[in-house]
Amino acid sequence: MTYRFEDPAAEFVLAVLVGDVKLQLEAGERELWVIETHGPLEHRVSMVVVRDDVEEAVREAKEKLDVDD
Repeated sequence: MTYRFEDPAAEFVLAVLVGDVKLQLEAGERELWVIETHGPLEHRVSMVVVRDDVEEAVREAKEKLDVDD
């Protein structure tokens, strides 16, 4: 038996930290944010719109980071 829990009021934010950069998928907004972290401080560098494929948005975010370097 499988149970499913759904709470539309709950907010889940997926974030991946790679070095000093965090990729954060904003819940429900279909936005992938590229965020620089410096200890407890964060600076949002850019945003990528997630259309159909999250992996494509991650590739686009990586391209933006490569251009900024």
